[in-house]
Amino acid sequence: MRLRLRSGALAAGCLLAEALGVALFLRGFFPLPVRSLPRGEARAEPPAEPAPPGPGIVSNWTKIPPPLFKKVVIVLIDALRDDFVFGSKGKQFMPYTTQVIEKGTSYSFIAEAKPPTVTMPRIKALMTGSIPGFIDVVVNLNSPALMSDNLIWQAKAAGKRIIFYGDDTWVKLFPKHFVEYDGTTSFFVSDFTEVDDNVTRHLDRVLKREDWDLLILHYLGLDHIGHVTGPNSPLVGPKLREMDNVLKKIHISLLSKEGEASLPSLLVVCGDHGMSETGSHGGSSEGEVHTPLLFISSAFEKRSGPLTQLELVQQTDLASTLAVGLGLPISRNNVGNIILPVVGSKTMREQLRFLHMNGFQLSTLLQENTPAYEKDLGYEQFKIAEKSHGNWIKLYLEGNNSEILLNLGKKVLKQYLEALRTLSSSLSKQVAQYDMYSMMVGTVIIMEVLLLLFLSVPKALSSRAEFEVPLSPPLFSLLFYLMCLMLCAVHVIVCTSAESLCYFCSMSWLTAVGVMMLISALMCGILSAVGKILENSRLPPKNPGACSSSWSEVDVLILAGTIGHVLSLGASSFIEEEHQTWYFLINTLCLALCQELCRNHFLLKECDLQLGITLKQNFDSIGEASECKNIDVQAASSSKLGKAASSAESVKGSDKWISLASPWIILICCRLLRSLNQTGVQWAHRPDFGHWLTRGITEARFVYVFVLGIVFTGTKDLLKSQVISADSSMKSTGLWEVYSGLVLLSALLFRPHNLPVLVFCLLIQTMMTKYIWRPLKFDAAQITIMHYWFGQAFFYFQVS
Repeated sequence: MRLRLRSGALAAGCLLAEALGVALFLRGFFPLPVRSLPRGEARAEPPAEPAPPGPGIVSNWTKIPPPLFKKVVIVLIDALRDDFVFGSKGKQFMPYTTQVIEKGTSYSFIAEAKPPTVTMPRIKALMTGSIPGFIDVVVNLNSPALMSDNLIWQAKAAGKRIIFYGDDTWVKLFPKHFVEYDGTTSFFVSDFTEVDDNVTRHLDRVLKREDWDLLILHYLGLDHIGHVTGPNSPLVGPKLREMDNVLKKIHISLLSKEGEASLPSLLVVCGDHGMSETGSHGGSSEGEVHTPLLFISSAFEKRSGPLTQLELVQQTDLASTLAVGLGLPISRNNVGNIILPVVGSKTMREQLRFLHMNGFQLSTLLQENTPAYEKDLGYEQFKIAEKSHGNWIKLYLEGNNSEILLNLGKKVLKQYLEALRTLSSSLSKQVAQYDMYSMMVGTVIIMEVLLLLFLSVPKALSSRAEFEVPLSPPLFSLLFYLMCLMLCAVHVIVCTSAESLCYFCSMSWLTAVGVMMLISALMCGILSAVGKILENSRLPPKNPGACSSSWSEVDVLILAGTIGHVLSLGASSFIEEEHQTWYFLINTLCLALCQELCRNHFLLKECDLQLGITLKQNFDSIGEASECKNIDVQAASSSKLGKAASSAESVKGSDKWISLASPWIILICCRLLRSLNQTGVQWAHRPDFGHWLTRGITEARFVYVFVLGIVFTGTKDLLKSQVISADSSMKSTGLWEVYSGLVLLSALLFRPHNLPVLVFCLLIQTMMTKYIWRPLKFDAAQITIMHYWFGQAFFYFQVS
C-alpha cells in the first residue's frame, strides 16, 4: 500500500519538520546566559566579613563600603582600538592622554571584549558585568530595555544623579534612568562631525554644575570613520586629536573642583569594541576585541615613566570595579573581577572586603546556575580564601600589627584573586557552552528533510507532481520500529548520564518519542525514494531513443547551486562574502558549459545512433502501407533522420571553435572584472583597477538628451508597427533602438570607472546567446537562472 502525496502537501510537511529541526538546533546553538534573581530582588543585604574563628570575636562590618570617588565620568569612544591610544597614533594625535598615561595619576589596561563585538551587547557587558551572547541581539530587537540587574539601575536606586549624552542605544536600554540626556542616532554613518559635536556642546555647561554624580558620554564619530574609510584613513588622526581635547577639558575641570576634604573624582576612558583592518566590527579578531581602558584620578599614585607592558583585563571587570568605586552593590549577574590597582590605595582590610564581596557574588551566581557547584575549583578556592580571611580578621581585631598580619593579608589577597579568576572563568564558559545533543537532533532532522526534498524534485517537477510514501511493506515497518527503539535508547542514555540537563532532555517523554518517530519516518521515506530510483535505473528504457537522462550536469549544478546559495545565507560569514559564492557558481557553470559543448561537438552519442536506426525502421515499415497515398515518406524520413543526427553538425567551421572558446573567454572576462572593484571584508584593502579609470562625468550629462531621443524614436517605431502597419522590419528596428537607448542610459548611470563592467556584460551575453545557449538548446527556465547567476555576479563586480 502506498500513500500518494501531492507536491504541495509534501512541501508543507517538510516545511513543518524543517522548522522543528531549525528550532532545536538554534536552541542548542544559542545557550541561555547565566542569570540570577530579577533586579527587583537584587538589592539584598551585602555579605558580612568572614567570621573570625573562636568565641568572643565578632566583626561588625556588615554594610557596603562607602564610595571611593565623588564624581565619575565615563567617556566611551565607539570603535576605539587599543593601538589608537597606546600605539604610534596615540603618541602623535593624543599627546595629553599619552602624557597622563606615562607620567600622570592613572592606571592603563587593555580590555578584552567577547564576541559579538557590536555596540548594544558591549554596553550591556560594561554595565552588567555579564557576557551577552549572540541570542541577545535577537531577543532585544523589539524589547531593548535592559531588565536584568545593572550598574545604572543600582546607581539610580541609590539616589545617584546620572546624565548621559551620545548614542541613543543607552536611552533605549535604560529608559527613565537619566535625569538629563540627549541621544544621537548612529544610523547616518557618513556623519563624522555633527554626531560628536552634539555631545561636546553640553560639556562646558555640565562640568560647571554640581548636581550630578555620574556623567556618561558616548562618541560615535570614530566608528563612523572606520566603517566608511577604515582604520588607516587620514580622518582618524584629527578625530583622535578631537577626543584628546575632550579628555583634557574633562580632566582639568575635575581636578579644579577637587578640595582637600572632598573625595576625588574618577575619569574612565574606554571603547565598546575595536575595529578590524577593514573598519568593520562584530567578529573576534584582535583589533575588534582589544580596547583601551584608562582610570584617571588624583587618588592614584603618579607614574614615573612610560608603560612597559599593559595588563590584559576583561571588559566585564569594569562593572564590579565601578560598583565598588561608587559604593554600590555588585550586579547579581556580574562575572567580572574587581581591578585591584584601582582600589590599591585603600587599607588591607578594605581591599580584602572588596574582594570578598566580589567572590561572594560570583559564588552565589555559580550556585544558582550549576547543580554541582560545590565541586567547582573556584568555589573551593573561595572557601579556602574566606577561611584565611577570617583568621586575618581575628589577628586584626586583636590589635596585632606585626609582620605576620601583613604577610597573611598578602596571602589572603592572592588567594582571593586566584579564586575570582577561576570563578569568573567557570561562569564565562557556561555562556559559550553549546547544547550539543539538541544541536545534533536538530541537524539530523534538517538533513533528512533536505535529502528527502532533493530526492523528490524529479517527481515534483513531473506532470503528475506526486510523491509515493510506502505504508505497509514489512521491511520498512520493521526498520521504522527498530529505529524508534534505538533512538529512544540513545535518548535515555544521554539524558541520564549528562551532568547538566540539555533542552531536549527537559522535554516531556511524549514529545521526545514523537521527535524520534519523525526522524525514523523521514529515514524510511528517504530509503523508499532511493530504492525507487535504483529500481527504475535497472529497468530498460521504454523508448530506445530516449536513452539520455532528463537531468544533465548543468541541471544538477543549477539546482545544487541555487540551494547552496540559499543555505549559505544562514551564516554571517557567507553573507559578508556573498560575492565569493556567486563568483564560484559562475566559474563552475562555465566549466560545466565547456564540458557540454565538448560533448556536443565531438562525442557521438550511442543513443543518437539507436534513435536513427529506430526511426529508419519505422519509416520503412510505414512506407509499404503508404504507397497508395500521396505521402512523401522519403522526405519525412530524411528530415527526421537529420534531426536525430549528432547535434555537433549544427555548428560548423569557425563558429564551432568560437563556441568552444566562449566559456574560457567568459572566465577571463570575469576574472578581470573581479579586479576592477575589490569587495567584501577580506580583500577590500587591495588596489582596484577601477581607481585608474576614474574620470569626470560632466561630458556625460550632455548625452542624456540624445539617449532619451533614441528611446523615444524606438518606442515610436514599436507603436507604429503595432497600430499602423504589420511591418516586421520596423518592429525589429524599434526594438533595437529601445535596447540601444537603454544600454546607453545604463552607461550614463554607471560610475565612470565601472563602464568596463557593462562592456563585458554585453560581450558575455552575446557569446552565451549565440555560441552556448542556441547550440545546446537550453530552455527558458535554464537560461533565466543563468541570467540571474550572472546578474548577481555582475552586481558585485561593480561594488568596491
